[in-house]
Formats: sequence, C-alpha cells, structure tokens
Amino acid sequence: MFHTKSVKVGLVQMHCSADVQANLLKAMERTRQAASQGAQIICLQELFTSVYFCQVEDHKYFALAEEIPGPSTQLFANLAKELGVVIIASLFERRAAGLYHNTAVILDADGTYMGKYRKMHIPDDPLFYEKFYFTPGDLGFRAWNTRFGRIGVCICWDQWYPEAARLTALHGAQILFYPTAIGWHPSEKMQYGERQHSAWETVQRGHAIANGCYVVAPNRVGHEAPDGGDGIEFWGQSFVADPSGQILRRGSVDQEEIIVVDVDLDSVDTQRTHWPFLRDRRIDAYQGIEQRYLGDQHV
Repeated sequence: MFHTKSVKVGLVQMHCSADVQANLLKAMERTRQAASQGAQIICLQELFTSVYFCQVEDHKYFALAEEIPGPSTQLFANLAKELGVVIIASLFERRAAGLYHNTAVILDADGTYMGKYRKMHIPDDPLFYEKFYFTPGDLGFRAWNTRFGRIGVCICWDQWYPEAARLTALHGAQILFYPTAIGWHPSEKMQYGERQHSAWETVQRGHAIANGCYVVAPNRVGHEAPDGGDGIEFWGQSFVADPSGQILRRGSVDQEEIIVVDVDLDSVDTQRTHWPFLRDRRIDAYQGIEQRYLGDQHV
C-alpha cells in the first residue's frame, strides 16, 4: 500500500525509427533521464519500440509482437527495480497465433510485474488501421496500487471515451495515464490540424474534471512514413492535466523531450469532495448506457 501524498510523474516524448533495438535503448535512456530529474512514475508513449506500423496493413509487422510478460517486460522491470520507479510501457502483445493486442504493462518500483491493460477501443481510420493488428482488450478497466499512488492506464483511442475514464476512476485511480500515438495527416493539417489537436486535449481535460483525477498523456513526435506515402506527423504536445482540468505542463510540437511534473495526490481527494461528481451520479437512472444505441427503439 502506498502512503505518498505527492509524486513526480515523467512523460517520455520521443521519435521512433524502424530499428527496434535503437528504440528500446533510447526509451531506456530517456527513462533514466526522467528518473534523474526526480520522476517516480514514468510513462512511455504508445508502441514505442517501433515505427507506428498501423499506417499500413502488412503481415510482416506481426513479427514485432512479443509475449507479455516477455523480453521487453523483463527489460523494463529490471530498469524499474534499478531506478526505484514505476514504469508504464506500451507493447505489441502476441497472445497466441492470430491473436494480438495493443497492451501496456505496469511495473512497480521494485520491478514487480503488476499486470497489463489491453487497449479496449481499436480504431480503423485512414493511416490508423489498428483493427488489422489488434484484438479488442478483454481485461476491462483497472487500477493498480503502486509504490507512489493508485494509477489507471488506458491507451490512445481509449482517450475519446468517457466511459473508459469513468470506469477506471471508479476503480480508484488517482492518475490516469494514456500512452498515445496521434498526429496529423500532412494533407489535412492546414485545414483541420488546430481543431483536431484542440479536441484531443479538451476531451481529456474533461475526463480529469469529471473524475477528479490527474490525466497524463505522453505522445510520440516526428514524421513517420514507414512504407512511403505522406505518413503521419505526430503532434507531440504531451501533457499533464490536474483534477480541475488545468494544463500543468505541455510538451513541444516537434521536439523529443522529457516532461516531469509534480502531482499532489491530496488534491484528488479535495477535488472529489468539493466537486462530488462521483457522489451525485444517478446510478439508478443509467440503464441503457451499455447499449449500442437507443434512438431506434421506437422506430
């Protein structure tokens, strides 16, 4: 059980290449740098061991997947123990032949493998063809008592869904982490870029407010076009929002960087007490939320 009232969270915002080993070494080095700056819970961006391969549908990329726990899990578990920090690492999980997940592992500060979260919401949009690779998660929404606080983890596309944030918060999460890989189609950036980024940030600030918790979103940065074409310009701008939705720190648009932010866990209790959204929920009146759509019931 944790007793810490204040904790430093670290976000690693980096560019990834096709060289898996180079990405792993960079991620480990950046994790060390974050720890040297005082970070106690460090979250890496989504699928940081490779380029964002979901831009294309190609069976060759299944070779990147690994078992969890497996080699990368152990690598970062050892690092967590060495540094005395909690690490959240987003990996491509091979569960069985033909069965793969987009998964985050949670490693406590003594190197203990606490468990994993499998991405629940899987997109299928231009250059984000994740349904080709990933099976929707089946572990549900969870939270873990780490040495430095009770944390929840969702992944990228999950960040658009208030249900995911709410259920994670209902498990007691004080900090909600979203490892992310999101960016602009270069051809759309001029017309839609500002509103796309604003929507992404705003919805997550809303999750922080509605659930009275911190939201931490490390995003990748740089331009990637692994198989030609226009590719994606990942917009960086990793951020931390407090329980009132205020941005405490935001990363740059185009630079690799480490972001370390002080988080006051007492403020979670204060916010939830003064703005008691969890208390005032009408759980007796939410029938239907589990349905796909209700508007056609009387057609």
